[in-house]
Amino acid sequence: MSMPSDSVPPDRRSRKRLATRQGISNVATRLFLERGFDHVTVDEIAAAADVGRMTVFNHFPRKEDMFFDRDEEGREMLREALRQRHPSVSPIETLRLLADQLVAEESPYLRFTARSQSFIETIEASDTLKARARAIRDEIAHVVAVALSECVGRKPDDPNAHLAAGILLATWTVGFIQAHRAFRQRQDTEEAKAVFLAAVDKGTTGLNAALAGTPYA
Repeated sequence: MSMPSDSVPPDRRSRKRLATRQGISNVATRLFLERGFDHVTVDEIAAAADVGRMTVFNHFPRKEDMFFDRDEEGREMLREALRQRHPSVSPIETLRLLADQLVAEESPYLRFTARSQSFIETIEASDTLKARARAIRDEIAHVVAVALSECVGRKPDDPNAHLAAGILLATWTVGFIQAHRAFRQRQDTEEAKAVFLAAVDKGTTGLNAALAGTPYA
């Protein structure tokens, strides 16, 4: 006889919830890539994932959250890199090293392949996804600004931290777009990686110059 749902251990409930969330996300992403974001309904996602419509919304308040389902994970990764920063390494250099690490590990955030190209093309074909991508970029800039200020003992509204975060996000965004453009033209993953890292290196040089004399550089 199975236990009542309220008697299920919390860790098992948590695993079940995460599995349901991942299942919905996987189905939604497949449908979005196959048919385009704007041509897939929440009802169709629920049916394909074999869950109810309200279950979908319990996990993803907005349809676009199913597409950008690793957003919070990415923010925490940036926070953690700065929390774990070695005292001998500046915050700006810490984030440059993070970019190198993510590219070397072929992180899903910085992967330049045919599949990731499909992901980018799906965004480009949807005004809703493009708007959400811009909003996420701005939100991450704020997260980085706060994390930068905290890691050097400054207040969260420190102007230098927000300047650094703005330049950093602009650099990574431009590098990301240029890298995907390079991959689209030549289907060369290694070249795309090099394009992204070259942009990050240039941005880091500019950041160090702009923030010289502050604890961030």
